[in-house]
Amino acid sequence: MQNAPSERTLLFLIAAVQFVNLLDFMVVMPLGPDFAVALGIPMSDIGLIGGSYTAAAAVSGVAGAFFLDRFDRRSALAVAMLGLVLGTAAGGLATGLPSLLAARVLAGAFGGPATSIAFSIVADAIPPERRGKAMGVVMGAYSLAAVLGVPAGLELARRGGFQAPFFAVAALGLAVAGLARLLLPSMRGHLAGARARAEEDALRELRALVGRPLVLLSYATTAVMTMASFLVIPNISAYVQHNLGYPREQLGLLYLVGGALTFVVMRTAGALIDRIGAFRTSLVGATTLVAVLYAGFHAYVPGLPVLVVFVAFMTGTAIRNISHGTLASKVPLPSERARFGSIQSAVDHLSSALAAFLAARMLHELPDQRLDGMGAVAALAIAFTLASSCLIFLIERHLALGASSSAGAARAGGTGLVDERESPESATPAGRPSPG
Repeated sequence: MQNAPSERTLLFLIAAVQFVNLLDFMVVMPLGPDFAVALGIPMSDIGLIGGSYTAAAAVSGVAGAFFLDRFDRRSALAVAMLGLVLGTAAGGLATGLPSLLAARVLAGAFGGPATSIAFSIVADAIPPERRGKAMGVVMGAYSLAAVLGVPAGLELARRGGFQAPFFAVAALGLAVAGLARLLLPSMRGHLAGARARAEEDALRELRALVGRPLVLLSYATTAVMTMASFLVIPNISAYVQHNLGYPREQLGLLYLVGGALTFVVMRTAGALIDRIGAFRTSLVGATTLVAVLYAGFHAYVPGLPVLVVFVAFMTGTAIRNISHGTLASKVPLPSERARFGSIQSAVDHLSSALAAFLAARMLHELPDQRLDGMGAVAALAIAFTLASSCLIFLIERHLALGASSSAGAARAGGTGLVDERESPESATPAGRPSPG
């Protein structure tokens, strides 16, 4: 029987999975002009390429909600990673817009489930009292993808053509998939609940999941947070270059510095969540994000360094994401985490596509290539950011109230089976009262 890996090893593997998955998505946006020129794709159609990925990831996320919790986590992750590798490699073989769109659809169809499975593994294996820190490690893959992946992808494309980054990411993904299959143990503990309900209809289970107010609240928070970020993210490269005058040859530096700082911030934020709670930590990120959206995009402050704008945007977004990610891990029952994560991934991808398309309708390219309308886009992003803070507060309050009810039933001599989730103290960080 295979020995279970240490928590450190498991987190390293899951972070590596996330790194490949995120890099596959992130590298496409800054490389858009490169493969647009190489394949004769109009610049105005670049958004279709990102949209095709997110749309496919959303559809596969919904589909995965019906069956992912019925399989061994290790096997499901291996299949998802192999599909992602094939889709990424196909991107390097594209000869035009149709073939590139098909490749991105394939990558998205497997990339979406890979994310939900990865986070389900963390939630299954890491105790609640250490989960905030663990989520910080795994979600730090976002920063590493920005620090190492995007600048390397830009340089690879400059030296070897737009195909080189696609092939490099595919090769890395294949190696990570092999390591995960080799080192991860079989993870079937969640199947006990699934077997007990083997005769139940999958659609009825899904309806029961999405019928819970706390689940819907978590999904709404995901949608609002994603909209706030992706109104800006697809346009940030063009904005800093053409509106703020940042040189194209130094674009990789923004991702290098911004990603490095964000990596440190996310590790710190994960530990902070375990100490003071997700809502209070998220307020730090929301405040940073609102400030930079106003001063850097809505009403640009003359003399404000582009590096400060970029880094502050990445940092604020990262802190909010890990705060909500930690809370969301406590929402579903153990036997439905992959199903919950699949729907959440679908909501995330649909929201990102909607935000990108909405921003495209609000923006206009001026004759000198500057983007007109960025102030309105930033104002809308600020509104979504403020709304997300209110929703995170409601989730944490809801979890705290549920924990209090469970603890009260146990003290009264109840069965202790009020809920299958973690113990009451896991609903809010130990040693700290709920903000409600």
